[in-house]
Amino acid sequence: MEATAKKIFRVQELGPALEPHRAAGKTIVHCHGVFDLLHIGHIKHLEAAKQLGDVLVVTTTPDRFVNKGPHRPAFPEKLRAEALASLACVDFVAVNEWPTAVETIKIVRPSLYVKGMVREEGKRDHTNAISDEEQAVVNCGGKLHLTDEETFSASTLINRFMDVFTPKTKDFLETFRAKHPPEEVIGHLQAIRKQKVLVIGETIIDEYQFCSVLGKSSKEPVLAALHNRTEQYAGGVLAIANHVSNFCDEVGLLSALGAENSREEFVQSKLNKNVRPHFLHLPNAPTIVKRRFLEEHLAAKLFEVYEMRNERLTAELEEQFLKKLDELLPQYDVVVVADYGHGLLTERAVHLICARAKFLAVNVQVNAGNRGFNLISKYPRADYVSLGEPEVRLDARKMNDDLAAITRTAASRVGSRYFLVTRGSSGCYCCDKQQNIAEVPAFAIRVVDRVGAGDAVFAITAPCAALGIPAESLGFIANVVGAEACMIMGHRSFIDPTSLFRHFTSLMK
Repeated sequence: MEATAKKIFRVQELGPALEPHRAAGKTIVHCHGVFDLLHIGHIKHLEAAKQLGDVLVVTTTPDRFVNKGPHRPAFPEKLRAEALASLACVDFVAVNEWPTAVETIKIVRPSLYVKGMVREEGKRDHTNAISDEEQAVVNCGGKLHLTDEETFSASTLINRFMDVFTPKTKDFLETFRAKHPPEEVIGHLQAIRKQKVLVIGETIIDEYQFCSVLGKSSKEPVLAALHNRTEQYAGGVLAIANHVSNFCDEVGLLSALGAENSREEFVQSKLNKNVRPHFLHLPNAPTIVKRRFLEEHLAAKLFEVYEMRNERLTAELEEQFLKKLDELLPQYDVVVVADYGHGLLTERAVHLICARAKFLAVNVQVNAGNRGFNLISKYPRADYVSLGEPEVRLDARKMNDDLAAITRTAASRVGSRYFLVTRGSSGCYCCDKQQNIAEVPAFAIRVVDRVGAGDAVFAITAPCAALGIPAESLGFIANVVGAEACMIMGHRSFIDPTSLFRHFTSLMK
């Protein structure tokens, strides 16, 4: 182990450590990758790289930038570095400090930057990382070289031979990947880029108060906590619009803000640039804030406080809302309604949306702020519905009956082409127009926060549903998006296409 440890350096130390070799005229070769589950293909690749020069430097992607889904990396960066250093052909090892190898190449200044040949169809990377790295090598006086040695996939070995997923999930993935290559699934998401999407619903600001629990108050039966910090996120339809706008170029937003403490500057600052907002301003009401108090260490939620007025729109405001709907609905291909049940979507508004939307996607939520009065049955028509299992059961008033039968009945009632039921760790059901149900398992391995996962799933699957893709593909996309969203605290960030595409590719190997 001592000899192995001597090969491991910090990235910044590589430059001075390599200088004597460079001064001696030796050829420096650089390889970079994740190297998760080091296998024979990696070894062949690295041995081939060493034969091209005198000194082999290998850098590995740090854990925080391994972008292959929540189940990766299987091995932490320290162990991956030690495994690489144990190989006789490797002379120097370092854990990279950036998402790509560009900055590291500037430090190493290799004569050759060596990557493995990729035989699969489609892109090896959904960013410009490879071309950027090649340019960095050329700028340093070196060149890119591709070896023809790597014949195995770490993702394939991890997915199929390690206990990352349950047997049921492994069986699903084996069947799904045989019918649907990753390029097909990614193609669905690329195909929605030109769809015009209108998002309608309540604006919600999610505020997280991070605390350290001190214990019980000495004089009252109350939990005492020390406030550490506050974070505010764009939630509700703001989050849905931002998720959608990462995949669709043109997104409209119709929502309402409070005239009192509107927080409009914050709201506007949090929207992506390609989201075009239209806001009503509600008199005698604040913009909705859902304030959650969390224990910092475990991110466990202690309790919530809502700032809002659950009141119907005045007749004047309802007319303004209906007029704006009448203006906007014909301009968009897909209308996404996120109904949180706080009074914006009146009966007249619902019926106008149902009558005028070209393709209507609906999500209704039951929460502490609407006391279970907000159900999908208020919508006479929807082309796509995405609900959590509790909402579906509550609407049917059937707590324990067969969920598949309840789903089919609900889908038939609204005439939906797809009816998606999210079931947390049990995955999802996706019912198509023919009443066939695709059952898709969950892919989430690490859960940071479940708040907002349903919004992300709904946002990205809605325009996909408008394409008419297979139900099992829609369910697969939903659960991969859900796994990505569960890794995000609140709405701190939004689903990124590159990360999602890599997750698809990783799962389907």
